[in-house]
Amino acid sequence: MGDSVRQWRGWPRPGLSSYAGVVSEATSAPRAPHRDTIRTVHGEEVCDPYEWLRDRDNPEVIELLEAENAYMKARTSHLGELEADIFAEIKSRTKETDLSVPQLRDGWWYYARTEEGEQYPRWARVRDAGERPKLEAGRPIDGEQILVDGPALAEGEAYFALGDLEIAPGGDWLAYGVDTSGDERYDVVVVDLRTGEKVDMAITGAGYGLAFGAEASALYYVRVNEAWRPHQVWRHRIGNPVSGDELVYQEDDERFWMMLETSKDGQTIVIQLASSTTGEAHLIDASDPQARPRCVAQRRPGLDYSVEVAPDHLLIVHNATHQGFEVARAPLADPAPENWQTVHVAGEGERILGVSAFCDHAAIALRTGGRAGVRVLPYEAGRYGQAWDIPSASEIATLELGANPRFDSRTIRYVVESLATPPTVAQIDVATREVEVLKRTEVPGGYDPEDYIEHRLWVRSRDGKTDIPVSLVARRDVAPDGTNPGLLYGYGSYEVSIDPTFSPALVSLLERGVVYAIAHVRGGGEMGRAWYEDGKLTAKKHTFEDFIDCGRHLIESGWVHPQRLAARGGSAGGLLMGAVTNMAPDLWCAVHAAVPFVDALTTILKPELPLTAGEWEEWGNPIESAEVYHYMRSYTPFENIAARPYPAILATTSLNDTRVYYVEPLKWVQRLRESVTSDQDEWPILLHCEMVAGHGGASGRYDAWRERAREFAFLLDQLGARELR
Repeated sequence: MGDSVRQWRGWPRPGLSSYAGVVSEATSAPRAPHRDTIRTVHGEEVCDPYEWLRDRDNPEVIELLEAENAYMKARTSHLGELEADIFAEIKSRTKETDLSVPQLRDGWWYYARTEEGEQYPRWARVRDAGERPKLEAGRPIDGEQILVDGPALAEGEAYFALGDLEIAPGGDWLAYGVDTSGDERYDVVVVDLRTGEKVDMAITGAGYGLAFGAEASALYYVRVNEAWRPHQVWRHRIGNPVSGDELVYQEDDERFWMMLETSKDGQTIVIQLASSTTGEAHLIDASDPQARPRCVAQRRPGLDYSVEVAPDHLLIVHNATHQGFEVARAPLADPAPENWQTVHVAGEGERILGVSAFCDHAAIALRTGGRAGVRVLPYEAGRYGQAWDIPSASEIATLELGANPRFDSRTIRYVVESLATPPTVAQIDVATREVEVLKRTEVPGGYDPEDYIEHRLWVRSRDGKTDIPVSLVARRDVAPDGTNPGLLYGYGSYEVSIDPTFSPALVSLLERGVVYAIAHVRGGGEMGRAWYEDGKLTAKKHTFEDFIDCGRHLIESGWVHPQRLAARGGSAGGLLMGAVTNMAPDLWCAVHAAVPFVDALTTILKPELPLTAGEWEEWGNPIESAEVYHYMRSYTPFENIAARPYPAILATTSLNDTRVYYVEPLKWVQRLRESVTSDQDEWPILLHCEMVAGHGGASGRYDAWRERAREFAFLLDQLGARELR
């Protein structure tokens, strides 16, 4: 490896000469002192010199994070003009004054407006006059009612995020949650829409999930425990103190998460419980203010199911008999498993994700051939008929269900897009199969999708078991001649699929000649449930190996220069970044790890931390299993850093992130700096921490664009691709 790495380190990246002048003026890289913590598990003693950084109440920790931000700013000060250019480009490709496609519900059309210069949208509605209203961006319509004024609510706040926004049946009441710190705990506001008065602000620190009773006299909400696991459903009487609230359901099994939603007809409230492998659903009669939940089917290890309520029956998506799942129906009065009747089964290589019920059809969200799609299941005379798929215009496009809140709708709204094609919102008439385009996202500045090419590549895995799909996009004048810069993105956990979608920010990379690709590695859900299971637990290394193999294929096929390939991923995708950086450090010239899960073993050994206990089905339980412990120990990024050259690294995090604590990237960066042998003046190791934000980073759209511009400027600089083609 030594010779190839030395040649790689010496590669003259275009534009890098300006970096040298900055290095001499930059402050020294922040270094935290060692304060050893000893971990003894399964007979192994491990010394961690940086675990003390977990204490965010320690002033030294805050000082260190602020020093990291100052160091990042100093080391990238030469990129200020490039950052400004990218921000301006994103802005120029976004229609800043715009509105969403309106949705009809209970006699009102609901939509959101954005205005140029404002960070957040306004949510509004107008009464139904018999047809879809003719809305114009920037021009309020007669009778328009503002429901939630995002800019006004966010005024004076460093961070602002709206949680659930729930309209009561009949449309007279609104409940919404607000988070002003980024910790994803919400204070709930209830508004009487007839008067505009805020009538209830008693619920604070709630989790995700709000649901009104049928008479809007009761509001159901979710509480999280100290580990941020949603574990309780409460019933609140609007206008009363929370001290009188009633506990409706409590989930004590730490493996299970809880979701709360209302059926389309507003008559049933659904509590959906799920671990990584098992599901359970409970139904509440929304019309009964004293109702107790009743279970659809008692949990059984490995039986994963979810439910959708139609007025006279349930639709159940489950895996009792098929790995790819099936859709069954059951009587609402007695939905026990012995009454489940199959109405549709996933085909070979397919994965049914969910179902949405309507009066004369059902819409099935699924994956087939590695792509997202929608299948229609007609319903007539009490029977489900022959299924058919909504056609997609392209084999590389992503087609997903849109917002469909009305049970009596005869149409299905969906969204189709790709890496090069902006989203189109359309609806299809189920009876005639006629398609109506409701909105094509406008990209100002002369953007033309025809200027770009998209490909679906297939890369043979090193174990020879399967082919890994890769989505690729580049400018049409970019040829696979072995000279191009490239950026490879990946995730690969929790059966999450990273489908090709459009981003105005991505165009800034493409216009500088970057080849952009997504590696759909095992551990994700792109190719179905088996694809996920072959990249979790003690098969987790398949995720990392697949990503490395995809990177090498981009080079071997000529799409990317051997010394101009960067990698990017976030959260569990940040674990991927840390692992592939350790396993193949000479493959990447730069790595961006966003909110990265890079100290995975330490976290999974602490069941008191958020998410941990529920994740043992994903990673294994290293507390009980020595095999799992040693397997995780062999790949967790923080504990596998070696004294060898590494690429340039940017880690980004947020102080208030509940999902992946800031301490993980902070510890990782500290250990990298003390271990790597590469010249850190040329190959910097940087950390940026948002001091008032959460897992998603900055909340306002302009702030988010600036954040993306900063990250892309770092990558483009390392790729030698600052200039527009």
